[in-house]
Amino acid sequence: MTEPVRYEVTSGVAWLTIDRPEARNALSKPVREGLFSGVRRFNDDESARVLVLTGAGDRAFCAGGDLKEMADTALTVPPVDFVPQFGRNIAIDKPTIAAVNGVAYAGGFMLAQNCDLVIAAESARFAVTEVKVGRGSPWAAPLSWLVGPRIALEILLTGDPLTAARAYEVGLVNRVVPDAGLRAEVQALAERIAGNAPLSVRAAKKTAYLSARMGIAEAFAEAERIWEPVYRSDDAQEGPAAFRDKRPPAWTGR
Repeated sequence: MTEPVRYEVTSGVAWLTIDRPEARNALSKPVREGLFSGVRRFNDDESARVLVLTGAGDRAFCAGGDLKEMADTALTVPPVDFVPQFGRNIAIDKPTIAAVNGVAYAGGFMLAQNCDLVIAAESARFAVTEVKVGRGSPWAAPLSWLVGPRIALEILLTGDPLTAARAYEVGLVNRVVPDAGLRAEVQALAERIAGNAPLSVRAAKKTAYLSARMGIAEAFAEAERIWEPVYRSDDAQEGPAAFRDKRPPAWTGR
């Protein structure tokens, strides 16, 4: 039997793949455990600078929770650690990208929402379908910050799917690409990020989220604190020196 979640690294990019295509990559207990394990592995993997989350096959990125399992276990309120929520129940300082192929519904929508960037295949569809099955989506609290309250309310109240083009239009995804080119497009983007100074990349990620949780004055002050050790790092001297010497920089992350 294959593992329900696969981890592989290519040129500094870790691909974490939900491999349960026969069930549209639904979030069974083994999948959820595999995702937690994969994220922890990525956090400890010095060879990997960017994480890409995707689903096997061409029908689904992730169709959400395993409703059969929920029915069998009579699941009521899922615990906070039910499934990985980046930045909430598991920390990821390095950048993350969702490569969305096919449907990203319910918990699958959540996984894509939690990534820093989202690249969607033309076939991708996004929906928070919980209102259609009487379930909940407390994890959607950041959605109105990502797409604005009017769009978030429409997504949450109707449960209707968005096409990849509409998701791009409202700012939920960064770009839409042909299905056949999804992996290559995401790999190229991730490699460009992985090639940048790692301390600067991590600080940039932290800075981007400051305005979601504090006022502008506090955000500026916190950004100064985040970036000070970057300015004082060896890499901050290496970048200008490499430019002067007309050579590629040799980042050390120190």
